[in-house]
Amino acid sequence: MISLIPVEGIGEIRPGDELAAIIAERVELAAGDVVVVTQKVVSKAEGRLVAVDADDPRGHRQVVLDESVRVLRRRGDLVLSETRHGFICANAGVDLSNVERGWAALLPLDSDRSARRIRDGLRARTGLSVGVVVSDTFGRTWRRGVTDVAIGCAGVAAVVDLRGTSDALGRELAVTEVCVADEIAAAAELVMGKARAVPVAVVRGVDESWLREASVHDEVVRHPSEDLFR
Repeated sequence: MISLIPVEGIGEIRPGDELAAIIAERVELAAGDVVVVTQKVVSKAEGRLVAVDADDPRGHRQVVLDESVRVLRRRGDLVLSETRHGFICANAGVDLSNVERGWAALLPLDSDRSARRIRDGLRARTGLSVGVVVSDTFGRTWRRGVTDVAIGCAGVAAVVDLRGTSDALGRELAVTEVCVADEIAAAAELVMGKARAVPVAVVRGVDESWLREASVHDEVVRHPSEDLFR
């Protein structure tokens, strides 16, 4: 059975803060847990913050362009772009929410590395093997509403390949690959929310076979040669 556990009392994160130490002090982990950490606190801890003009609603526009390797579409103030990580997202992931006025948060330079750092820090402090997912909020093509997805992971699968296995009626699955890292991120958001000041959650009870080395960059980001829309 899957359990979702919000980790409360994290408080405001500052550049240089050790997220693993803060998390370990506030929740009792178990082997096989997956710790989901929002991009915002990871970016804050890693100092991925830039000053913007607080009085200009478009003051972060140049930052968005600087963080983009390619702009796909524009509509009003919205820029849909590709980041250096290979993510296709709004405004290159540059975010003004839940940061102090006059500042913008950028995506971590390497979200998989960020996840590994937190995973290794938790293992050093608790002696437990856990997975870590760094999550962020993305929109979805052709669907309204946003959901949390994984932008980095460590110690837990990003994608589980079910090709060659059978469905409930015995038919062989030919194309099914499940992005379990995204599913874990979305599930954790149910107890974190957007305005509850809960940037960390524990997902307990995931399939043990998912607990392995993994990478969102390597497993989830689709290569342009496989992309029908670019």
